[in-house]
Amino acid sequence: MSRFVDEFMAELTAKNPGEPEFHQAVMEVAEALEPVLDKNPQYRKAKVLERLAEPERVIMFRVPWVDDKGEIQINKGYRVQMNSAIGPYKGGLRLHPSVYLGLLKFLAFEQVLKNSLTTLPMGGSKGGSNFDPKGKSDAEVMRFCQSFMTELCRHVGQFTDVPAGDIGVGGREIGFMFGQYKRVRNEFVGVFTGKGLNWGGSLIRPEATGYGAVYFAAEMLATRRETLEGKTCLVSGSGNVAQYATEKILDLGGKPVTLSDSSGYIYDEAGIDRAKLAFVLELKNVKRGRISEYADKFKSAVFTACDDGKDFNPLWDHKADCAFPCATQNEINAKDAQNLVENGVHVVCEGANMPTVPEGVELFVEKKLLYGPGKAANAGGVATSGLEMSQNSLRLNWTREEVDARLRGIMKAIHKQCINASAAYGFEGNYVAGANIAGFLKVADSMLDQGVV
Repeated sequence: MSRFVDEFMAELTAKNPGEPEFHQAVMEVAEALEPVLDKNPQYRKAKVLERLAEPERVIMFRVPWVDDKGEIQINKGYRVQMNSAIGPYKGGLRLHPSVYLGLLKFLAFEQVLKNSLTTLPMGGSKGGSNFDPKGKSDAEVMRFCQSFMTELCRHVGQFTDVPAGDIGVGGREIGFMFGQYKRVRNEFVGVFTGKGLNWGGSLIRPEATGYGAVYFAAEMLATRRETLEGKTCLVSGSGNVAQYATEKILDLGGKPVTLSDSSGYIYDEAGIDRAKLAFVLELKNVKRGRISEYADKFKSAVFTACDDGKDFNPLWDHKADCAFPCATQNEINAKDAQNLVENGVHVVCEGANMPTVPEGVELFVEKKLLYGPGKAANAGGVATSGLEMSQNSLRLNWTREEVDARLRGIMKAIHKQCINASAAYGFEGNYVAGANIAGFLKVADSMLDQGVV
């Protein structure tokens, strides 16, 4: 690292102790931005990067709720409103035991740059709670969501901050939260995205993150005159992003062979076809079951349980052409990255946020893989959230084909921005640097225009 990055990161780490994910995300961006800051001294003088790494506002609150046994439970609630230079705050809500302030600051920081890349006027935020919806009844989830939104509703709004789903927050949770917002605020507005189609939602929104990641992979492959046709693809996760990434891989002629959850993963050498995928959607979205049940149903598949004693994830140790990590942050460690390279994978496209550790990213870039970082590759979800906001403002509903066409156009535009920005600053072909630089420039120029705020 350079002296500038060293000093910047030392100060940031001292101000934000015990937040490794946040440090990791900011360091990756700082390293890519050094030539930009050298070429544009006005950004250094105005301390744009320093301000960008400090949230504009952090909201923390208690969330008391009553379980089905009549016992009072208490969780922590958060909303990190990171930057609103180019539009109202926009970002998901995550419900998971691992949620804490540092994790949400990392996600909010990434969201700022991701939203900038979409070409739509959206700032960046993130929020959630350490509440775990797994194993809870619908009534318990509803009571938690209502308590959570009773406090959060005073800090969000269609022109202020527009939340959406994330890990642990799907259509059920968004419905409960939107209902409580409407009851408390007495207004029906587009304060959430990912809403149900009957009450302001957009077609393609559930599919958008997964579809967008595959569209981005297709754009990267096109630079080498290749397509996804006939390519074997490893996919992690089995939630919303993984499900629809798998569907779009099938649409474009690829062969997905893996899916996973916190209990382990399945490897289906015969390929996950549309009938098998329909079973997964029913299993995960309706029955809320475990991915091991896939192997019970389809004898071509093998289930491997999680083994915390191993220093690698065997999901990433199969012969393949493409990898789509769609589960969670830092799921690909250095050994996993090495295994992917040795198994012939030449495309890694991130459906999850920051799923690859820095050593893995360095290896992918060094080996010149087509590596699409999450802030670019998975921006399709928030892009389509932006399209949902537009439809709410217009009081219109676009057709499935129209939204999908706009999504594909946005992913093409993001890819082009990454290519152009990386070439302009001496990182040709490096999508990590390209995404960080392109996302930063729009926000930085807007911050300069708006003064020291």
